[in-house]
Amino acid sequence: MLKTISNKNLKIVVDSSGAQLISIKNSSNIEFLWTADKKYWGRHAPILFPIVGKVKNNEYTVNGKVFELGQHGFARDLEFDLKESSTSKLTYSLKYDENTLKKYPYKFELIITYEIIEDSLFINYEVINLDDKRIYFSIGAHPGFKCPILENESFEDYYLEFENNETINRECLNTELGLFSRKSIPYLKNEKIIKLNHELFNEDALIFKNLKSSKISLRNNKNEYSLTVDFKGFPFLGIWSQKGESPFICIEPWYGHADFEDFDGDFSDKEDSLYLDINKKFNCTYSIKLR
Repeated sequence: MLKTISNKNLKIVVDSSGAQLISIKNSSNIEFLWTADKKYWGRHAPILFPIVGKVKNNEYTVNGKVFELGQHGFARDLEFDLKESSTSKLTYSLKYDENTLKKYPYKFELIITYEIIEDSLFINYEVINLDDKRIYFSIGAHPGFKCPILENESFEDYYLEFENNETINRECLNTELGLFSRKSIPYLKNEKIIKLNHELFNEDALIFKNLKSSKISLRNNKNEYSLTVDFKGFPFLGIWSQKGESPFICIEPWYGHADFEDFDGDFSDKEDSLYLDINKKFNCTYSIKLR
């Protein structure tokens, strides 16, 4: 089921399937969100839960029992219940059931809220522990944006600009396995600009940990259209486009990441993941501002 919210600056469409944002248009009716063209990448902005990335061999262990779970978890493929709807706000809920417990042995509620305030869309994730024990998870966003936004532009006309100058390493992936390696390589040195070209993603995503910046903007050299993602509080930021001539760019704030290629421990020992004790809640918010 599709629901629309809007104000004078923005028009937003959300699908209850995956509680996925599927459109974000400005006051001129220009679409900024990726169209989910399956020729390149068939999603718009999936929610990553209860894992971000992959677990090793698509399996993980909880207290000696092995569970199977595909990349980025299951929330993006399930139907959410619409809990609240107004002209400017939508709230969706996903609760554990007998099927999720077969893949993820924890009782939870995941609440997703979309709210338009002026020229920004705020997306809040809330995880609630409904279990009688501590639960473990990761959570992340994966919004894709059209790049180029307009037809008379090219991918190479665009660049990413951090809020602050950064001296930062890129966290490396084992591209064959889709897992984190233990390597990181210098990427930016007192710089804030990443000029876009398709070769940037020949070795998969650009992944950064603990940036000084809490904002990143997608801009271009042809006009003033831009968007800014505010990811304050998120320890990881992924930047990704499908390898090849793909006309989109994903800007992905994460709590957590794929397994390390040498990790063989219990899910509770997974590095950089989160946990919640009984009856506790976790909240995080990112926003998308259009210009």
